[in-house]
Amino acid sequence: MNIGKKRFMSIALAVMMLLTFAVGCTKVDTSGDNQKNGNAEGGNAASAQATRAEFEPLKEGEDYHIGIVTGTVSQAEDEFRAAQKAIELYGNADEGGMIRHDTYPDRFEAEQETTISKIVAMADDPLMRAVIVNQSVPGTSAAFQQIRAKRPDIILVNLVAQEDTVMAENNADLAVDADNVSRGYRIVYAAKEMGATKFAHITFPRHMSIELLALRRAIMEEACKDLGLEFISLNAPDPTTDIGVPGAQQYIAENIQPWIDKYGKDTAFFCTNDAHTEPLLRGVAAGGAIFVEQDLPSPIMGYPKAFSVDIQDKAGDWQAINKTVEEAVVKAGGGGRMGTWAYSLGYSLTLGAVDLVQGVLKDEMELTNIDDIIACISKYTEGAHWMGQNYVDRATGEKKDNHILLAQDTYVYGKGYLGMDKVEVPEKYMKMNVDVDAIEEAQQQAEGETGE
Repeated sequence: MNIGKKRFMSIALAVMMLLTFAVGCTKVDTSGDNQKNGNAEGGNAASAQATRAEFEPLKEGEDYHIGIVTGTVSQAEDEFRAAQKAIELYGNADEGGMIRHDTYPDRFEAEQETTISKIVAMADDPLMRAVIVNQSVPGTSAAFQQIRAKRPDIILVNLVAQEDTVMAENNADLAVDADNVSRGYRIVYAAKEMGATKFAHITFPRHMSIELLALRRAIMEEACKDLGLEFISLNAPDPTTDIGVPGAQQYIAENIQPWIDKYGKDTAFFCTNDAHTEPLLRGVAAGGAIFVEQDLPSPIMGYPKAFSVDIQDKAGDWQAINKTVEEAVVKAGGGGRMGTWAYSLGYSLTLGAVDLVQGVLKDEMELTNIDDIIACISKYTEGAHWMGQNYVDRATGEKKDNHILLAQDTYVYGKGYLGMDKVEVPEKYMKMNVDVDAIEEAQQQAEGETGE
């Protein structure tokens, strides 16, 4: 089945689920508008609110739990570490604390039933009041649908969705992602500022079936045309397939130097997969090429292992971690040529979401208020400048109140912040549509493995 058909079926399923929960259900409007009924006036806005959680603010002294589901260290280290930090801060639910944490399988694409069951199991806890999934891999929306059916009092938070955008929005009370719309332009802009004349995009078909990732790629290609860089499309194996993480990493390790030899040192390389990042960073440094930032930027995303940096004694101290990584990168010759975000998106977004839902349950914050979201994240990212905006549906032009996009300035090792938060993204990029089928076809024709 081609991607277009898959997307049609996904959207149709989301619409059916939305209608199911809209009929006769009154929900709490956590965006700050008045409470609405699924059949009341308000059109699409009222229907959208029909998937919001039915919860009451906490009573004074009431005990409650927050569930966090993440990937494992090998696939999503930042999110995993954040969940462990949340337990450190608020206690383990099994030991009288607040946080219950579980992980989904590394091969989540092939083991969706396990992923779904682990997320749904959070709702078996009678004290559970919110479930946060980061990254929200395939199966998350199905799991949220099941939770909503039996526990409408639970707030559902979808972070960094890897499913159809409509499904993610309609089955979660809040969806938050990296701003892959503005980043599509700003990453290419940053690459040029760092001396790049070419931009190489490394991915595989599964990622290009994700609307926001495909949209970012399309924006990157268009930005390259406008800013005078050559866009290069490269394929690499999907680590969730039989080749696994080791095989996918080995492929990158073996091919990065030939790619640099072919395209030149002034090529900026970007990959969409966390597992690909470590060997890519190591190869870029060795070959003298350029790396702007990761798909989900963080000083600990790939850098420590790529440069043999021990940061165990600095856990949670992001300024110390970034300084240590910076020293290693500059020593290896990557100064001015390699960057990241000074603070991890996956880490700070997970912890920020924990604080946000606490504020909402205490009736002190609004779940979809961008200022509240950034305030919670900023607690863990001192000195960083965050940018936030609502996602706009590419087909309808409708602003999605419960879907927030976030971005942080690029930090270049040996140079400092680039000031990307001051770069205005041309309006045409903010309104670009993406033909996922065309992107998939282009990716299949790209150099390298198909990743299937």
